Amino acid sequence: MRGWHGLDDVPERWGRSIVTIGVFDGVHRGHQRVLGRAVDLARENGRPAVVVTFDPHPDEVLQPGTRVSQLTSPAYRNELLAGLGVDAVCVLPFTAGLSRLGPEEFTQSVLVDRLHAAGVIVGEGFRFGHKASGTVETLRMLGEKHDFEVEAVPLLSVDRTVTSSRIRECVAAGKVEEATLALGRPHRVEGVVVRGHRRGRALGFPTANVESPRYTAIPADGVYAGWLRSIPVGEIAPAYDGERWPAAISIGTNPTFAGVQRTVEAYALDRDDLELYGVHVAVDFGARLRDTLKFDSIEALIEQMHRDVEQARDLTG
Repeated sequence: MRGWHGLDDVPERWGRSIVTIGVFDGVHRGHQRVLGRAVDLARENGRPAVVVTFDPHPDEVLQPGTRVSQLTSPAYRNELLAGLGVDAVCVLPFTAGLSRLGPEEFTQSVLVDRLHAAGVIVGEGFRFGHKASGTVETLRMLGEKHDFEVEAVPLLSVDRTVTSSRIRECVAAGKVEEATLALGRPHRVEGVVVRGHRRGRALGFPTANVESPRYTAIPADGVYAGWLRSIPVGEIAPAYDGERWPAAISIGTNPTFAGVQRTVEAYALDRDDLELYGVHVAVDFGARLRDTLKFDSIEALIEQMHRDVEQARDLTG
């Protein structure tokens, strides 16, 4: 899959394409419906499917001081998009200048002049241009003017409309099962394994202490069942490349030890031989087991950890 950062990266001789537009954070089931239609139309017409997306999140520019937690890292988002058959991703730097472009200007500069859109696929609630003044109907009128077709895909509802904002709320509340239903896969937190206090190893449960990028969408404090996986970054293939282990995952400040720093720690079940320091890993959340608790003794904590591991084993086996 091709990746372009800004319109200047798009090849001068780029031919006509089928385009879809959005942030696509999470690449959730609603996004997948839109993306799937774009890819299908592209294949039917023998054209490439191109995703136009933005960085940073538009809300961070339109509402200064806002920080939107990310459901997917840029690399993971691209991996998911490629898996759906997307041919190219064009990441537009979302600036104040870009936000001031009207619907006509955005259409001309992005869809017509650079991507040569033959078709544009969006969700039925799509808005674009300065102050979100452009609607699907606006886009259809511009399509008639500039010779491209427009199709609006109905929004997906699972109890309620599937949106990235709703999934962030589920993750923040620790409702990872609900997030899974909306995403179509477990919610993932990525990061590098760093050295911690090594308490887990002393207790018989060596954990990978995962340091994730700022503004990662991390589930609420608690203990979870899920999976730990080492993943490559760029051209670097880590140890245990591609391996995935069932895991018990703890998020919190370790109140039994009077901790103050919030951490994400994953214990790969029955593995005390893994050397993961410095390795980029993914933690996938399957189910919430319990709240974070403060125990009166180390023995009580160890007993509970054994129960957590057995429950995680049952849920991930």
